[in-house]
Amino acid sequence: MAISVQKLDATTFRVTVAGRITTTHTVTVSPEVYENLTGGAVPAETLVETSFEFLLSREPNTSILARFDLPVIGRYFPEYESTIRGKLR
Repeated sequence: MAISVQKLDATTFRVTVAGRITTTHTVTVSPEVYENLTGGAVPAETLVETSFEFLLSREPNTSILARFDLPVIGRYFPEYESTIRGKLR
């Protein structure tokens, strides 16, 4: 699956996941969440793309919420934050 991330403004991103079925998602990332997960080591787009890679390894793109704040992932997958920090810091 191909993941495309487009920055809409300072905290909002449109993510398109092209697969058998193409889906579009709107994701918000607060500066605090960005700093907490990346330590500023990578662009926010990379955080969003890596987060979608994480999600897609666990569920189909058609199961991913159409609009959500990035920390919501941790409610469904408790290992999310530690996994992402390990990949991006």
